[in-house]
Amino acid sequence: MSSQPSDPLAAVDALLAAVEAGHLLPAPAERVRLREAAGLTQAAVAQALGVRIPSIQAWEEGRAEPKPERLQAYRRLLEGLSARYPAPAAHSTALTETVDPPAAATAASPAADRPDPNTVSPTTVGPSAALSSATVAETAARPAATSRRPAARRGAKPATTAADPRFPHGPLVVLDGDGSAYGVDGIVLDCPATTMVELVEWTLKESGLGAPRLNRNGKDSDPLVVLTASAAVKLGLPERLEGREERRSLRLADDHPVVQQIARAKWQLTQRGFGPWPRIYRKAQGSARQCVQLAVLSWDALDTRAWPAVTDMAPADIARVLGVYAQRVITPRGSTAVSGLELMTALRPPTRAVHESGTWVSGYNPGSLGSEPMDPAPPEAIAEHPVVVNSGWNGGFLNEEAYQWVRDPALLSDEECLLPYAVGLDLNTAFLAAAARLTVGLSAPDHFHRPVFNKKIPGSWLADLSHLDLDPRLPSPFTPDGTRPTGPAWYQTHTLAYAQELGHDVHPIEAYLRRETGAYLDPWHDRLKTAYIDTLADLGVAADLTDAEFLAAMEHHKQTDPAMAAVLAAIKATVKGGIGKLRERPQGRTYRDGDPWPAMQRPTWRPDIRAAVISKARVNMHRKLTNMVKLSGLHPLAVLSDCVVYPSPGASPLDFLPYDASGKPLTGGFRLGPTPGLAKLEGVQEMSWAVDLMEKGLNPARHIKGGDAVLDDGE
Repeated sequence: MSSQPSDPLAAVDALLAAVEAGHLLPAPAERVRLREAAGLTQAAVAQALGVRIPSIQAWEEGRAEPKPERLQAYRRLLEGLSARYPAPAAHSTALTETVDPPAAATAASPAADRPDPNTVSPTTVGPSAALSSATVAETAARPAATSRRPAARRGAKPATTAADPRFPHGPLVVLDGDGSAYGVDGIVLDCPATTMVELVEWTLKESGLGAPRLNRNGKDSDPLVVLTASAAVKLGLPERLEGREERRSLRLADDHPVVQQIARAKWQLTQRGFGPWPRIYRKAQGSARQCVQLAVLSWDALDTRAWPAVTDMAPADIARVLGVYAQRVITPRGSTAVSGLELMTALRPPTRAVHESGTWVSGYNPGSLGSEPMDPAPPEAIAEHPVVVNSGWNGGFLNEEAYQWVRDPALLSDEECLLPYAVGLDLNTAFLAAAARLTVGLSAPDHFHRPVFNKKIPGSWLADLSHLDLDPRLPSPFTPDGTRPTGPAWYQTHTLAYAQELGHDVHPIEAYLRRETGAYLDPWHDRLKTAYIDTLADLGVAADLTDAEFLAAMEHHKQTDPAMAAVLAAIKATVKGGIGKLRERPQGRTYRDGDPWPAMQRPTWRPDIRAAVISKARVNMHRKLTNMVKLSGLHPLAVLSDCVVYPSPGASPLDFLPYDASGKPLTGGFRLGPTPGLAKLEGVQEMSWAVDLMEKGLNPARHIKGGDAVLDDGE
């Protein structure tokens, strides 16, 4: 029997009184829309209201409501945002298509990928919202194409986000040789193009492809057309890049007919030319941006390490994989590393529109990295950098890298050697977890001598930690190889702060510090964390599983849905690759030390931010290792980046992880779960196998999975 109120009239009166008093809040979905429209993270709202992030999450999911002391403040925030960002239904289509002044100053792509800013308008207006009647008729009349739509999977979350009338057919299509263009959610369009120029014009004028900006100061994503091998051949491209010059440069020669065709039609290519990820653009007409991103599958546009098995899928399934990634992360613009870096800029555009003297001008967007590259401090750079070569710097460099450590076999106890198993634990997206609420420098570094250490200031510090005596059965938290420091060295702020946390005095000799700081990576972290958790949930790995259920689900999750498993792999590659791109090294056999290279000429070439993420990740790992000793008395056998191997009495992490009497995991050590920073099973081997590798000087964590995995630090 359903529960009924004892006095319905009184309950209705109470509800009306709450409405009259303004105590009711917008629906949960509207709360999310307002926050995201303003570009605010859950962390920022939580900090402003003086609550924890889970409280904001609960309010936005409708699982809880604010307590009276927070209700009015939260309602005031939502009312203020509602005034600034009315619901989309309140806008006419004409208003949607007009130029938004704050979008006049938009995010810049990396130098090697972006069109000439003098020839491409920064303001984006999407293509026509409707296909021509002929295209619609031809699509409907072709059952062979539409029959290949992927079936909806029961229980999976829909891939689509809120519809944008400018982009009715989603962010991308996969074009096959018969003219079928497969989009998200089973959409199949007819593309009549037979030349590259016709394809570009169809994409911009008829396809209805694109994606809305991720930040109000940013730009909409250009439409992406992915070409299968047959489509590439149909459009005049070679199925594979052939010839020595093409293989060396990974692009078509300038005299190739397709490149010449593009030039004759007054279209342009970016500095990278026509390679696996070409961008074709033309000077904007009015306010409309004219740029199309292509990806050529048969030219290895999708690296199999980041997109496992995707190139072997049918076009409709490829569209599903890339479409989910585009809607949860970003429309791909290159490798997952490039996309990871582009996502940072899309969420934190370098500029915004500023109203001055009656007109809109481009100005610095607070919290971003700005639009101009910034020289690093000498110890933050690499040996090839002009700052180092031109100054003759020989004072050493930051060595903030991921762990590669193996315990000395002589320190193994008899009890450990007699245990039957070695079990590897892997931390979920450890770099992403480290990026959460990470304060980084936003301004140029200033040099200080004999500074007083302050753990709140991001930078690089020269200090001597060689005198610190730590447990030799654990890796040193101050060096990537886990050995004890031998003298003064440069450390990122988090590393020195951890030395303080361990009870040691820290007296820096000198430092390069940044006065302007901010949590630049917060939106990046929040979006990728959500994408990771949602994709795992689609694979049957939900957050509410018990530890035993979690291990069982992880054992088979990749077989649940190969397409979503590929999305998950791409998200993880985006995290590591994006962090790695912050210190991209020069490439090419002709490079000379001291010469500038393309990557270092973009604002996102920030080795200090990369060092901050890795330093925090390594400190987080050591903190867990230390707590495991306190909670269980266990010491690790080896650590490799985010993987740690422990001796175990059983073949499961449940046999050695610490739990209380009620079966609840103890805080501080390693815990199982699907969220970033929690652990999953990496692999199990016999203890004798691990000891044998250790005696040979090899790292068991590298091979615990049963293969020959190598360290992937994202570069």
